[in-house]
Amino acid sequence: MKYITTIDNKEFGIEIMDERHIRIGERLLEVDFESVSGQPVFSLILDGKSYESFVYQGEGDWEVLIRGQQYQVNIEDEREKRLKAAAGAGVVEGGEFHLKAPMPGLVVAVLIEEGQEVKKGQVMLILESMKMQNELKAPRDGVMGRVRVKAGESVEQRQTLLSVH
Repeated sequence: MKYITTIDNKEFGIEIMDERHIRIGERLLEVDFESVSGQPVFSLILDGKSYESFVYQGEGDWEVLIRGQQYQVNIEDEREKRLKAAAGAGVVEGGEFHLKAPMPGLVVAVLIEEGQEVKKGQVMLILESMKMQNELKAPRDGVMGRVRVKAGESVEQRQTLLSVH
């Protein structure tokens, strides 16, 4: 099965060859991807290198937190992408976006204020979990709405941290 994966506005063609192999472009990679104890925590071994990642469904896209960086990932199969293009469907960048905690943790720093303009990719908040500091970034340009947490506060997984208009 072939998929089109969009990460930070870059498209990657990914083909799942079998349970242990994927092809990205011309590269064939060996993959082992396992859930850890029923949590949104995954062990990823990619060509012999081990990574720990948090993967959860965001508002429309998947949110992936790996090596302290958060990525918004959109995945479509080739057929679905062609049908949307033919129908003229585009990405909606309007409305309010609620940033939710990808995992339980401690808010280390809030780097924005209510009413402040933010740019896509700008670090808004730093969340510490499992002894790792994770930068949570703006998914798009906008204006900060309500900031619901402050530095030093513990948060639960999926708790709304702030909103962007």
